[in-house]
Amino acid sequence: MPRTDEQNEALRATTREAVRTAAIRVFARDGFTAANMRGIAAEAGLSVGSIYRHYPTKHHLFDEFLDQAATGLDAAAKRLAGAGRPIDLVRAFTDEYLADLARDDGAAEFFVVVNQAFGTDTPAGTTARLMEPHRSLWRAFAAVVRRGQEAGEFAGGDPEAMTVVYFATLSGLTTMRLALPDADLVLRSLT
Repeated sequence: MPRTDEQNEALRATTREAVRTAAIRVFARDGFTAANMRGIAAEAGLSVGSIYRHYPTKHHLFDEFLDQAATGLDAAAKRLAGAGRPIDLVRAFTDEYLADLARDDGAAEFFVVVNQAFGTDTPAGTTARLMEPHRSLWRAFAAVVRRGQEAGEFAGGDPEAMTVVYFATLSGLTTMRLALPDADLVLRSLT
């Protein structure tokens, strides 16, 4: 009995997700330049041909990740700029980030790939595509730190420098992923 349209669509979605998951692992492990469709197919346990039905090149796959990253950065900036106590906004952001890492569902690899994109600009134009959403997040974070300082919730100091320390901490935790602290420990650099 032939598959229904719904079954075919579910199979396509499952295959796309397997390809995306494998691609994130391969990009994180090998970098964009060394990654190739054959390696992604092997990681996914699929034939190379089945991947090409969904993504004509590794650039198309990477572009999808860049779009996802830009959307995520913009959404995080909007949440941090929203109403609420600054400490609660930063705690919620920190809790969500740490929960993503703890799930071990590819979030850490995704964050590594995004960080690599800033450092290598491969493929060309990657850094430019992510720079404004990235700056938006950092501006929103520094602003919430400033508001938190005014409310007596955060320690004194340069909010921009405190933002650098905070995100460097998250970046280090992403890379290490050995044991994740709770949000309170991460927030100690701010409070």
